[in-house]
Amino acid sequence: MFFLTITCCFSTACLANPASAELAESAAPATPAPIRFLLSFDDGPSGNKYNNSTEQVLEVLANNHVQAGIKALFFTQTRAVTGGGTAIGRKLMQREWNEGHLLGFHTATPHHSNHRFLSEPEFEQSLQDGIADLTEITGVAPKLVRPPFWNYDKRTFAAYQRHGMQVLLTDLSANDGKIWGVNFSFHKHSNMLKQLGELRAKWLAGKLPVVDGCTPIVVTFHDVNTYTSNHVEVYLEILVQVAAELEMPTTTIPFYTNRDELERAALTSAMHDTSIKPPLPGIWNWLWQ
Repeated sequence: MFFLTITCCFSTACLANPASAELAESAAPATPAPIRFLLSFDDGPSGNKYNNSTEQVLEVLANNHVQAGIKALFFTQTRAVTGGGTAIGRKLMQREWNEGHLLGFHTATPHHSNHRFLSEPEFEQSLQDGIADLTEITGVAPKLVRPPFWNYDKRTFAAYQRHGMQVLLTDLSANDGKIWGVNFSFHKHSNMLKQLGELRAKWLAGKLPVVDGCTPIVVTFHDVNTYTSNHVEVYLEILVQVAAELEMPTTTIPFYTNRDELERAALTSAMHDTSIKPPLPGIWNWLWQ
């Protein structure tokens, strides 16, 4: 009876005082902005002459039954001896740009080198080489970098920023970085469901960035993984499915279709403070942090 009296008094007060009612309404949590998946691919392009995995990824992004014309962010190894450093690799990077995708920097060394383990002259030269390579292809310097092995420190982070690049990590990962040997997955759906579920609380609390009216969710794959390239369409289906299962509405078009919008979303999602230690995919969180 006492609770009922208090409740009725509160309701009457709100009706008598519009300002109080307005304050109560403004204190209610807002509906989170719908999510939109920002696809990113690491380690490419492939330099294979036959059954080229990067080429297959591009073809599926352009034509699939989930959403045609998807644009992605490719973090490239511009001078990899089996990829970007080959004629096939350079041609594919040009194709990625010509088809409206966004190119970011990953490495410009012959192999997948950890930037933290390079000497200062080697590291600086690799940055200059990679920026020059991508500028030649796109006409503009890259604004985004993803450190190899997700590994960075204050020195490398400062160097990226000095060269005008922001570090973009990821929200979800297919954990498909392993290329040789056993590189398949029986847990594609459960993996994405678990990771997006862990992110859901931040989304509900409004703690994720909102760009152009939606919440970008960065997803990472490796376009040199042939299992991934053979299952791109399956992964697209899974992402849409797990969002529905978790009651996280997507935008009408759940994947990006415009390079400028994709770049704005990526830059807003990038890291700006090395003191923050975001979770990293797979074993890397345990190894580096």
